[in-house]
Amino acid sequence: MSLSKYEIFSTIVEVGSLTKAAEKLNLTQSGVSYSISTLESELGFSLLKRDRSGISLTSNGERILRHVSRILHEEELLRQEVAAIKGFDTGTVRLGTLSSVSMQWLPGIFSEFSEKYPQIEVKTYLGCYDEMNDWLSNGTVDLGFVSLPTSKPFETIPLKKDKLMVVLPPNHPLRHEKAISYAQIKDESFIMPQWGSDDNIRRLLNGNKLNLQVKYELMEERTIFAMVQRGLGISILPELILVNVPDNIHIIDLKEAEYRILGIAALSFKTVSPAAKKFLACVRSWLRDNNYFDFE
Repeated sequence: MSLSKYEIFSTIVEVGSLTKAAEKLNLTQSGVSYSISTLESELGFSLLKRDRSGISLTSNGERILRHVSRILHEEELLRQEVAAIKGFDTGTVRLGTLSSVSMQWLPGIFSEFSEKYPQIEVKTYLGCYDEMNDWLSNGTVDLGFVSLPTSKPFETIPLKKDKLMVVLPPNHPLRHEKAISYAQIKDESFIMPQWGSDDNIRRLLNGNKLNLQVKYELMEERTIFAMVQRGLGISILPELILVNVPDNIHIIDLKEAEYRILGIAALSFKTVSPAAKKFLACVRSWLRDNNYFDFE
C-alpha cells in the first residue's frame, strides 16, 4: 500500500467527490478511481459508498480514515523535520477555525505569517465546536480555535475573553437599558446559536437556570441577525461576532458579565509539526500586538 493511495483516499473524503479530488491532486478521474479500487482490493473491503447523493464513508472506511490521517500526518511531520534540518521553512499547517475568528483575526494573522514564512501553506477548516473536537481528535487539523473549556482532553492555550452580549430587535422594550439582567429576559423568545455541545451560550443559560423559549436554532450569525431584526426573538452572542450588525439592532451588556474564552488547541503542542509551531507563535504575537491577547 502506497502513501499516494492514502492521500487520494483522504482527499476524496475531504472534497466529497472523485472528480474534485482528481482536480485537486492534478490527476485524471480514472486514475483516482483506479487507485481507490486497488486500495479497497488490497484491504479486502469497501471504503466508500457511491450513490446519487455523492460519496460517503462506509463504517470500515471511517475506521481506516483515522489511521490513514495519522500516517499522512506523520509523513508531513517527517518532510517538515527534514526541511527544518536543512534550514528551510516549508510545510503545511492544517487549521480548524470558527467563523468569528476567521472574520476578525485570520486576515491579519495570515498576512503576518505569509510575510515571515512564504513557503508554508495554511489550510483552513471552518466549523462548529463539535466539528473542531472531531478534527483535533482524528488528526484532520494540527491546531484548532476552540471555546474553553473543551469537552475533550486537548492541550489548550487561552487567548481571549470574549464578552457575551444581548442582541435585541429594533423596537424591543429593553432597547434603552444600559445592561440587562437574566430576570428581564427569562420569558423572551430566544434564537439559539447552534454551535455544538461545547457552546458557552448553552452553558450560560443552564448555569443560570434560564429556561428561555427557544424558537429557533441557527448556526450562521448573519441569519441570526436577520431573524432578530425581524423581531422573531432575542439572542446572546459573543462580542467578536458583532461586526457589521444592522443599525436598528440593539447590543446590550448583561448585568452580570459573562464571557466565552477563546483558545487554541492541539492533541499535543510538543508534537505538532515545525510549521504548526511557527504558526502558533505567530498567532500569539499578532494577538498581543493588536490588543486581543488577554492571557499571559
